[in-house]
Amino acid sequence: MSGSALYVGRVMHHRLKPRQHRFRYRVFSLLLDLDELDALHRRLRLFSHNRFNLFSFHDRDYGDGSGRLKTCIEARLTAAGVDLAGGRIRLLCYPRLLGYVFNPLSVYYCEDRTGALRAILCEVSNTFGQRHSYLLPVSSDPSAARPSVDKCFYVSPFMPMDCRYAFRMPVPGERIGVHIDQRQAGERLFVASFSGRRAALTDTGLLKTWLTHPLMTLKVIAGIHWEALRLWLKGLKLQPRPEPPARPLTFGVVATTPVLNPDRGDGIDENH
Repeated sequence: MSGSALYVGRVMHHRLKPRQHRFRYRVFSLLLDLDELDALHRRLRLFSHNRFNLFSFHDRDYGDGSGRLKTCIEARLTAAGVDLAGGRIRLLCYPRLLGYVFNPLSVYYCEDRTGALRAILCEVSNTFGQRHSYLLPVSSDPSAARPSVDKCFYVSPFMPMDCRYAFRMPVPGERIGVHIDQRQAGERLFVASFSGRRAALTDTGLLKTWLTHPLMTLKVIAGIHWEALRLWLKGLKLQPRPEPPARPLTFGVVATTPVLNPDRGDGIDENH
């Protein structure tokens, strides 16, 4: 079961303009090989696939909501000219806890049959029940380029739409990192990251995680509204909400020069 794992760590958000605002929360995520879901369901007592449990994963919570998740993701990749030829797709996400979940960001790592990473798909959900995905190409030299994409999907009511995202997402290993840099007119506006350490996906690991994060779903949802209240009290104005994109997928590009430059202090450090 080496494709699936448990990652425990912290999520960090840091807004730089027009007001400084920063928070960090302890969270955990599951990295799930979509081909292993039924085997995990049989092996683990505390995890179920498409059924209620302490921890569970429901296909309809992702993609187009049809319940045929891997088929949906493969179809979107094929439409974008990416053929995995039967390779694996691993999804980094929050699981359902006692039947409840909200995933602001779900990340699909898409590999071909040789195990080479071919694309990363970032699925964004907002609190209005909408979802949109950004498909990020993989650079042949990840140390010299960062995939980026124009923002086209409304997320935070306090964040403008005329922005561009840049991503740094190393292949998951003993540690995992998801780093997002948001800029407006070239100026750095907001950064977010999740970093965590890998643990085996076992009943013991799940129980320990439950005991240390018993109300994580509620914390995520409550945290979103609490931080929104704090931003409003700091005087930030609500941004108009446009209609969601007509198409479910937006394509990113690989920048020819680094978008994030650690030597300029642009890198995201979850320890700050």
